[in-house]
Amino acid sequence: MNERFIYDERIYKGQILDVHRVGLKMHDGQVVQRDLVRYNPAAVILPVLDDGSIVLIKNYRFAVDENLYELPAGILEDSEDPAIGAARELTEETGYMARRLEKLGQFYSCPGSMDEILHSYLATELTGGEQDLDQYEDIEVEIVSDAKAREMVIDGRIHDAKSISTLSLYWLGLEAGGQ
Repeated sequence: MNERFIYDERIYKGQILDVHRVGLKMHDGQVVQRDLVRYNPAAVILPVLDDGSIVLIKNYRFAVDENLYELPAGILEDSEDPAIGAARELTEETGYMARRLEKLGQFYSCPGSMDEILHSYLATELTGGEQDLDQYEDIEVEIVSDAKAREMVIDGRIHDAKSISTLSLYWLGLEAGGQ
């Protein structure tokens, strides 16, 4: 447990997350109550075809009641290596398999109240196949050019943080001469 936590009480255990009420000792010695969501790590994957096109998914998200353009992603299974989880999620959500998977980075999704960390990967040398969606998933695959993906971020059609962050890591790497 974090030494600054005076208490840590789990108030809800869900299928994919736990909610805790914690007492956080501040630098001045006062204790403040905070809510903390504990979430398993996840992987987000940027699939890039040989011609430079980007494989997006259009995914219904019930929490915001919206079909979002996103990169494929998913929660890692217990102690699963992030690269293995990334490869699994890529195939499940898009049907594509990658012969090459390269780590782009990692980042927290919402560090003000959650401990979720996202591992970001570039998937290349792709071969197509069949999606293997979970029962609750409603996902369509859409291939766009790199230029169109950039336009979609700028105009707000892509507006989820994990996709914007991963695309940004990729584009910054390209500008720096990587990938």
